[in-house]
Amino acid sequence: MIKDLTKGSPGRVLLKYSLPLFGSIIFQQLYNIADSLVAGRYIGTDALAAVGNSYEITLIYIAFAFGCSIGTSVVTARYFGLKDFSALKTTVFTSLMTCAFFAVLLTAAGLIFSERLLEIIKTPAEIFADSFEYINIYIWGFVFLLAYNVSTGIFSALGDSKTPFIFLAVSSVSNVLLDILFVACFDMGVAGVAWATFMCQSVSGAASLLVVLKRLSGLKTSSRPVLFSFRALGKISVIAVPSIIQQAFISFGNIIIQAFINSFGAFATGGYAAAIKLNNMAITSMTALANGMSNYAAQNAGAYRADRIKKGCLSGVVLTCLIAVFFTAVYLLLGRPLVELFISDGNAAAVDAGTSFLNIVTPFYAVVAVKIIVDGVLRGTNRILIFTVSTLTDLFLRVSCAYVFSLAAGLTGIWSAWPVGWIIGTILTCVFYVFVVKKNFGLPPVTLQK
Repeated sequence: MIKDLTKGSPGRVLLKYSLPLFGSIIFQQLYNIADSLVAGRYIGTDALAAVGNSYEITLIYIAFAFGCSIGTSVVTARYFGLKDFSALKTTVFTSLMTCAFFAVLLTAAGLIFSERLLEIIKTPAEIFADSFEYINIYIWGFVFLLAYNVSTGIFSALGDSKTPFIFLAVSSVSNVLLDILFVACFDMGVAGVAWATFMCQSVSGAASLLVVLKRLSGLKTSSRPVLFSFRALGKISVIAVPSIIQQAFISFGNIIIQAFINSFGAFATGGYAAAIKLNNMAITSMTALANGMSNYAAQNAGAYRADRIKKGCLSGVVLTCLIAVFFTAVYLLLGRPLVELFISDGNAAAVDAGTSFLNIVTPFYAVVAVKIIVDGVLRGTNRILIFTVSTLTDLFLRVSCAYVFSLAAGLTGIWSAWPVGWIIGTILTCVFYVFVVKKNFGLPPVTLQK
C-alpha cells in the first residue's frame, strides 16, 4: 500500500491519495459527534454541555498528537522521496521513543491540573462534575491517541492513506455502538461516553502501531538503522514543535472563547457544543486534503519537484472549495434540524444559539478552504514559521474580536469573530505563498531538479 506521490498527474494523485484521508477525518469526527449526540439525546442538554466543555480541553492533547504526527510525517515523507530508508526508519524510531516519554508527562500533568482548567474556563456548576469525570477518563487514553496519530502520520508519509482509514472506520463504528450500550443500556451517564472512547482509541492505537512497525520491516536497508538520533529528533522538532505550539495556541484560544460562551449559561454551552461539532466536521474534512497536501508537497520537495507542488496546490484548492460549498449549503438549509439532533429535551435557547453560530460562520467556509490547503503546502515544504504566523494571526483576531464583539452583541458577536479571523488569516497565507513560490520553495532551480 506504499505509494510514490512524485509520479502521475498531480490532481489525480492528490485526489486518490486524499480520499481515504477524507474518510478517516469523517470517522474521526464521528467519535466526537457520537459522544455529544448520545449525551444530548439520552441524558440531556447539561450532559451535552459537559462533553462539549471538556472537548475544548482535550484539544490541547490533540494539538500535541497532531504536531507529532505532522513532524514525523513530513520528515519521513522526505526520506521516502529520497529513497533513504535507513534514515526513514531512524526518524520513525526516534519519534516513537520521544512521544512515549512525553505521553507519560502529559498524562500526569492532565490528571493534576484538569480540575483547575475547568475552573479557569468558568464551567457552569451544573455540568462541572460530569466535565471533570469525562476529561480525566479521556486523559488516561492519551498515550493510545498519540500512538494512533503518529502511526497515521507514518502511513501517510509512505503514501498509504487506506490503512489508517480502515482502523479508524472500525474504531469509530465501535465507539458509536459502545456509547449507546453504556449510556442507554447500562445507564453510565457521561462516564459511559468517555469509557467508550477510551476503549476504542486504545485498541486502534495499539493495533495501528503494530502494523506500521511491520510495514517498516518490509523496507530494506543496507545497514541496521540507528534506534535513536538527536539529529533526526532535531529535524522532526523543526516541524513538530511549531505545529504543536501553533495548535496549542489555537486550543488555548478556543478555551478562552469557551469561557466567554460559558458566561452566558449552560444553554449557550450546549448550543455551541452541538454547532461546533457540525462546524468541525466541515473544517476537518477540508483539513484531510490539507494533510494529504503536506505529504504530497514533502515527497515532491524531497524529489526536487517544485513544479508538481504548484500544480498540486491548485488542484487541492479546487477540491477543498467544492467541499466547502457542499457543507455551506447543507448547514444553511438544514442547520436548525441538525442542531436539534443533539438536543432532545426541548431547550429552544440552546437550539437558537447553535443555529445562529452556523448561520454566521458557514458562508465563509470557502475562504478558510483556501487557507487550509495553502497551509498544507507551507508545512510540507518546511515553511513552518510562515505557516505559524498566519495561523496565530487568525487566532489572535478571533479571540480579540470574540471579546470585543460580545460586549456589544452577546453570543452573535462571539460567532462573528470566526469570519474576521479567517478572512485576514487567508489573505496573509496567500501573500506568504506567493513569496515562497518566487523562492521556488527553497529548492534548486528547475535546471538542477531530478
